[in-house]
Amino acid sequence: MRKSCGLNSGPGRPFNDRRWLLPFLASLLVSVTLFLAAACGLFSPPYLAGDDAFLVDVVSFTDWDDGGAPSQRDSGQSVEPEAKDQLLDDNDNPDNAAVNSDDSDAEPPRLAYLLEGTKGDGLRMRRVLQAIYHPRNQYILHLDLEAPPRERIDLAMYVKGDPMFSQVGNVRVIAKGNLVTYKGPTMVACTLHAVAILLKEGLEWDWFINLSASDYPLMTQDDILHVFSSLPRNLNFIEHMQISGWKRIQRAKPIVLDPGLYLLKKFDLSTTPERRELPTSFKLYTGSAWIMLTKSFLEYCIWGWDNLPRTLLMALQLVMTCTTLPGTTLQNSIR
Repeated sequence: MRKSCGLNSGPGRPFNDRRWLLPFLASLLVSVTLFLAAACGLFSPPYLAGDDAFLVDVVSFTDWDDGGAPSQRDSGQSVEPEAKDQLLDDNDNPDNAAVNSDDSDAEPPRLAYLLEGTKGDGLRMRRVLQAIYHPRNQYILHLDLEAPPRERIDLAMYVKGDPMFSQVGNVRVIAKGNLVTYKGPTMVACTLHAVAILLKEGLEWDWFINLSASDYPLMTQDDILHVFSSLPRNLNFIEHMQISGWKRIQRAKPIVLDPGLYLLKKFDLSTTPERRELPTSFKLYTGSAWIMLTKSFLEYCIWGWDNLPRTLLMALQLVMTCTTLPGTTLQNSIR
């Protein structure tokens, strides 16, 4: 019995006590981790091990010295010449320099807006004007003859009383309203009236846009000007298609009368039972009444040095002129 106790408490006890196993495993795990980390660092390319991280720092934070060179690490590692040239000498590349020059020299365009309204549209015209206003642009506001004089005066007083509008002076209200029939020649006459005012005043603008009081922009004016600053100033944005098929009979042959040409009260367009022959001296196009046209093209429409715009205006006064005249003039003109 005593011998058995001696065997259990003597030299064999350390082999039965396993409290040393946990520290041993922890030390082994740390050693293996350090060995693997050292092995990965030794066998990875030196450029990726050191300079790649430095390049990320340069690109992300642009940490430059006073002399214009990227700051070096304390370890003395330097950036490869190719990467350094790519980071520092992008502006020396002729292609990049040309792109940067074009972007910096491209001046934002100037837009001219015609904002049309009728009776009860005074407040909505103010809302639209505030949404589309920009100091670079020009604005013509027109309340048609159906609107009471008090509403037109209130709109003019609102424009005059606004500090920004008064200081810049780029918002004008047409004092004498025109009688406008939607989709009729009187709507085209109102548009040409606004263009004539812009040309008479000698104002600077690149594109002309007509809007109604029920319109509202989906983009800010800064975004719109930024987009159009990279486009040629001789592009016209208009929806049009040549009249063919059933449209030749349903839209080109009927005679449409606009009461706004000869009456003082507003009425809708009326259609007569008579039909007329299709024109043969020019091609007929139809499209949208809402346009974005260049200043040069509208100068041609107003002055008409080859008489085509006036001829088309008289020939198309008995159809839905506002949807046919812009596209027909554009496609049949020499421009």
